[in-house]
Amino acid sequence: MSRPDKPLAVASFPVIYSAQTLTFLQSLASNNHRDWFQSHQQDYERVVREPSLQLIRELEKPLDKLAPFFPAVAKKVGGSLMRIHRDVRFSGDKSPYKTNVGIQFRHAAGKDVHAPGFYLHIEPQNCFIGAGCWRPAGATLARILHPLFPLPL
Repeated sequence: MSRPDKPLAVASFPVIYSAQTLTFLQSLASNNHRDWFQSHQQDYERVVREPSLQLIRELEKPLDKLAPFFPAVAKKVGGSLMRIHRDVRFSGDKSPYKTNVGIQFRHAAGKDVHAPGFYLHIEPQNCFIGAGCWRPAGATLARILHPLFPLPL
């Protein structure tokens, strides 16, 4: 089978993130404390948050066509972009900031990250997409697994 002379065009999509995004995340990983972040807050806004919100806006219409119950919500707080602050209350690692971009398109009926959805993770050396439920409660997990692995009652 021969390769086509020109790459196949799947869809035109603007380049949203830059190398500065990954550089910022790497620097944050090395300097994960409040003073450093506060002095680089404008860099975060410019190279991480705003491009992430732009990506979410770009995905609104395509995602609505693909899966209308999984909205793309481009809001700084309470939308598809996950917060930069880590919940350190019960963690041995008290680093205050996440060193990745997390974007979740959760089901419209869902209230938190445990709702079914699509997830995009961007981090130096570790980018991936996922779909499903994150740490579902026992009863929910049983309802998901039963059709896949039916057990006698």
